[in-house]
Amino acid sequence: MAAMTSRERMTAALRHEQPDRVPVMCQLALGHYFVNTGVSPIEIWHDTAAFGDVLLALQRRYGFDGILVNLPGRDPEWREHIDRIENHGADQHVVWENGLVTVCPPDDNPHVFQSDRQTRCFPTFEELDPARLYYVEPHDLTGLSYPTRWGFAAEPAHRADFFPPWHYDTIRYVRAKAPDVSVHGEVWSPFSQLMELLDYGNALMALLDDPGKVQACLAALAEGTIELMRGQAAAGADAVLISSAFAGAGFISRAHYREFVLPCERRIIEGFKAVYPDVPVYTHTCGAIGDRLELMEETGTNGIDTLDPPPLGDVDLADARRRIGSRLFIKGNMDPVNTLLLGTPDGVLKDARARLETAKSDGGYILSTACSVPPRTPPENIAQLRIAVELAGRYEVRT
Repeated sequence: MAAMTSRERMTAALRHEQPDRVPVMCQLALGHYFVNTGVSPIEIWHDTAAFGDVLLALQRRYGFDGILVNLPGRDPEWREHIDRIENHGADQHVVWENGLVTVCPPDDNPHVFQSDRQTRCFPTFEELDPARLYYVEPHDLTGLSYPTRWGFAAEPAHRADFFPPWHYDTIRYVRAKAPDVSVHGEVWSPFSQLMELLDYGNALMALLDDPGKVQACLAALAEGTIELMRGQAAAGADAVLISSAFAGAGFISRAHYREFVLPCERRIIEGFKAVYPDVPVYTHTCGAIGDRLELMEETGTNGIDTLDPPPLGDVDLADARRRIGSRLFIKGNMDPVNTLLLGTPDGVLKDARARLETAKSDGGYILSTACSVPPRTPPENIAQLRIAVELAGRYEVRT
């Protein structure tokens, strides 16, 4: 078999076809870019080109076949809204002209606070009106807002032109600079959006207090999510990841998954596929999902990401492969904490080869950590995944 480009290799795996070798692609925690690129966290978080450049730099360093663009494009005039930047120990505080403060740690996601630098604003469930919901972006420059207002805009966004023109710029930027690499967009699932908007505990209580209103909110958020997915594909994304981090057994039961998560994720996938039938969609759910793999398949997703093994989750790769692997592609199952963060290069290589032995056959497997690679993970450990697929991930030529 002739050697494939990274983009071709990932495309084959995403379509459950057999590539020349198993692709490798990990989602890196944003803090990992902060720690390992020499670029200021403020620049990476707030600037389209800075984030795009570090995505490309670490894709090349680790030999990944794909890049996940997991921040939206940014307002190119963001610097004009800064009042000052302060140093507080290892953290930097961006004080904006409107009084908000973004606290930027050296190795973790920034958060936006009110002027007291302690308070984050969340609406109550009672305040929510489904008619005023469309899409919630927790990583907007000025944090969460209800109804959604982008950055420093004076008014909430209108559905007719909801996403600003620069929203897709990072995908366009990376696509142009890496034409032979698989580029993936990411959206928050409607359930994740609601969890973030209300703060987690309040959202979970709402499932019990007023399930009808929750369903109405999720239905409204699904429509904006569909538009965002379509926009990402139009901008050049080869696949779209649905971030449904809170849909595992650590947060909700299997029954609540069927009631609240499955219908809205099926809706967004159907709505997206109506326009982009050939662009793969896959789902990222953290923690224990062994009891709901088949329910996740019912959403219409093309693949499942993470598949956390014990002790982080409960997924046995061989079992998952047997249950869903003939129909969905599988990405993940390596323990990002105990194996990559705390392990040794030899241990990582051994574990990666074991995953390949279990899941490689007939294609449809992407070697990856289960969840995000932690910020302080040694780069030499991450590099072992590419070494593993070169040593043990190649497929024999079919005759």
